[in-house]
This record gives sequence, C-alpha cells and structure tokens, in this order.
Amino acid sequence: MCGRDDDCYLTRDEVKYLFICFGVVAVVVLLAVLLAAFVYLRHVTITVEDASLTRFDLLTSPVTGIAYNLSLTLKVRNPNWAMSMKNVEPFVAAYRFDGQQFDRVQVAATGDKHPAGATRVYHLTSSSQGAFVSLGSAGEQEYKKESKTGTFDVEVALSRKVSYTARYTKCKIEAVCPLKLQLVKPDATTVVFQKVTCKLHKAEKNC
Repeated sequence: MCGRDDDCYLTRDEVKYLFICFGVVAVVVLLAVLLAAFVYLRHVTITVEDASLTRFDLLTSPVTGIAYNLSLTLKVRNPNWAMSMKNVEPFVAAYRFDGQQFDRVQVAATGDKHPAGATRVYHLTSSSQGAFVSLGSAGEQEYKKESKTGTFDVEVALSRKVSYTARYTKCKIEAVCPLKLQLVKPDATTVVFQKVTCKLHKAEKNC
C-alpha cells in the first residue's frame, strides 16, 4: 500500500514492460484466431430436406431407359465462420437406381459462391421421357420388385470442387444421399418425406 510520501507511479521501464506483455498476449490471441479460422477446415453438411417422385417408369424399347419426374430440396451448410467457398467446377447431382446412373443435373455453376458460415438451399426439378440406364437383367428385376411396393430406392450422388478463402488447395467434395421415394401422382396429397443426411466421402489431404 502506498503511503503519503511513497512514489506510487510506475517507472518508464515498468510501463514499457507491461506494453510488451500486452502486445505478446495480443499476438498470441490473434495467431490462435487465425489458426482456427484458416488452418483447420471444417467439412460441409448436406441434407435432403424434401423430395418428390411423380413418375418412375422403366422403358425397354428401343433401349433401356427410365422416364421420371423428380424434385428435391438440398440444404448445404458451410460451418467455417471465416472461409467462404467458390466452385471451381460445377456442382452436380447424379441420380442412380440399382447402382446405375440414369441422369445428371447441375446444382450450381462454376464460380458460384457460398459465404462463410452460411446455409444455401437448392431446389432441383428434373425429368426425362427416357433417360438411358444400363440396368441389366438384375436391375430390371429390382425395378419390378420395387414397383410392386410403389417405393423406389434412388441414390443422389453429389460432386463439386471448391476453393476456400486464403487457402491454395482446391478441395473435392463428394457425398451420397440414399433416398426412399414413394411414387405419387402429380395431383395427389403431398407425401411426408423424412429428411436424409448425406454421407460425405473421405476428404483428400489438406481438405
């Protein structure tokens, strides 16, 4: 405790020392924040929020094909609070039945940006009068089996390549969304769809 005659003021060297300490702490905190923001990359999460299948017919002449009407809603979240994403290749969705692709659609174009910490919602509606598919006899039998129940197993395979803010590495993001879709007529009452969380493929090194 300072007395009336004591000198309670810090010396110049003591003040300088305190400023140095505060500066070191500030630099350490800043480096920790930058490390968390730009070095540790958190993976996106992808869900199918809604989907509707109003046509799914197998055609066998002149070649095997699937005539379909499919709409779905994708939700993609970028959990990185400081890094936005930018497509360096188109974001595409491939539709598969019994492991065989029958169509491929674009979700977002090259150059499309996904802000940091944001969630993007994509509404896809696609159809075909006879998209070619190489099912084989086993695939055709699987179609007949599922058509009896009116519920089809359709797989949505997602693929995109992105760049992140302040990172040199371009990252491939791939995911698979297995859907069980009940066939409904266009004028029928909406069928309740259970949200599906898509499974991400193992990321490449530094991604």
